[in-house]
Amino acid sequence: MKIMKKQLAWMAAAVVFAACSTAKEQTKNGAEQLAERLLGIQEKGYMMGHQDDPFYGVTWDGTYVDAEPSDSSDVLRTVGDYPAVMGFDLGGIEMGDAKNLDSVPFSRIREELIKHDERGGVVTLSWHPRNPLTGGTAWDVEDSTVVKSILPGGEQHEKFQTWMQRVSDFLKTLKRKDGSPVPVIFRPWHENNGSWFWWGQKLCSDEEFLGLWNMLQDYLRVEGLDNLLWSYSPNLDGGWTEERFMKRYPGNDRVTLIGEDAYQWGTEEDFKTQLNADLQFISEFAKKNEKLFALTECGFKNLPDSTWFTRVLKPIMDSYAINYFLLWRNYKKEYFGPAPELPCATDFKAFYEADNTLFLKDIIASGKE
Repeated sequence: MKIMKKQLAWMAAAVVFAACSTAKEQTKNGAEQLAERLLGIQEKGYMMGHQDDPFYGVTWDGTYVDAEPSDSSDVLRTVGDYPAVMGFDLGGIEMGDAKNLDSVPFSRIREELIKHDERGGVVTLSWHPRNPLTGGTAWDVEDSTVVKSILPGGEQHEKFQTWMQRVSDFLKTLKRKDGSPVPVIFRPWHENNGSWFWWGQKLCSDEEFLGLWNMLQDYLRVEGLDNLLWSYSPNLDGGWTEERFMKRYPGNDRVTLIGEDAYQWGTEEDFKTQLNADLQFISEFAKKNEKLFALTECGFKNLPDSTWFTRVLKPIMDSYAINYFLLWRNYKKEYFGPAPELPCATDFKAFYEADNTLFLKDIIASGKE
């Protein structure tokens, strides 16, 4: 059984993960080291990820109500192992808020992000900034001039400079014990081919979107944040062509990982058809352009099919060179991952035992081989 292999591998691995062991590796920046590590891990299979995994779950509140850290996790409670990848969100940091848009204190995000890196895990950050023109949420799409207003020369440009500086200031606090920066998969402006965020398809031109991407990336690069591995992550499309994909693709010099966010909102058949079409295109595009490739968000809300992980999701992912997948968060009445109390727990345990599904213990062990 794979669970036995995982336990043996975990016992054989050192408690602290050594990311760089040679002088050659030490000359690479954090993003380059992370990219190299992800490529090596991919030879073993694909990593399982979960958003906000240590903060709250289906039956527990945790940090959500300012409780003391509990070291809990719905994934850990289900299979006895942490996700290989943990995702967190910076929405609200731009306002100088103490908590993010999901009420998690930024101090706790910093703590858990660093803790997961110390375990040997991989971390990824998204950012749902508020609407800088209207003051609304990231989902406020009433005005189609928001992106234009924050680009150089726009009326909100100076304000957005301050917002980018606050992002930078937070990212600079993500340090290991030796003082080196934690490598992070950074995934801004996601799902831009949809129109539910103020940076979406119908809310700005292709040129404005690319200007937005470049402005943020150039700002953070000048700030010295070379530990960010940049991920370009549109939404499930079901019909990508290279011509259309390239219209908003920032370029090979600006992207290391190409992802896609894909949720089953409609029928199973529609989901499988669209996702297979997209993964076929993106996997070929990523290979041709020497990019990493991941399912950067995914899930089936409240999992009405208790066998969805092994019967629907896994067969699709098995067909492509995916680096990781990230299930969205578990919070009481809206959840996308497993928990011991849910009917999907048995299926997820079977998913965990598969040889090519990688959790924290697997990627620590693979780093020691």
